[in-house]
Amino acid sequence: QVQLVESGGGLVQAGGSLRLSCAPTKKISINTMAWYRQAPGKQRELVASRTSGGSTNYTDSVKGRFTVTRDNAKNTMFLQMDALKPEDTAVYYCMPRCWYGSWEDYWGQGTQVTVSS
Repeated sequence: QVQLVESGGGLVQAGGSLRLSCAPTKKISINTMAWYRQAPGKQRELVASRTSGGSTNYTDSVKGRFTVTRDNAKNTMFLQMDALKPEDTAVYYCMPRCWYGSWEDYWGQGTQVTVSS
């Protein structure tokens, strides 16, 4: 069973920054990476993704403010969030595609990000 450990969420004022991290508890290969978020009363939405080749994609509302990266040596993925806005408030989930006998998508436990105005 693959488990993911997320960290980095918290309370920040508008305009501030946070960096979320996500890592599997086992040393396994990660292919594509994705970050989702879910605000109260809303559907979960894809925020950012990054392929193994380094291509990235961002939802329009975070372009220029969020950056998805990975540290291969630490087998960890990150979401750097700058210029945060109150509308970024949500629970953020990582979803890497990991090899554990086959390529599958796994979900992190979620981390709360709250941006105050």
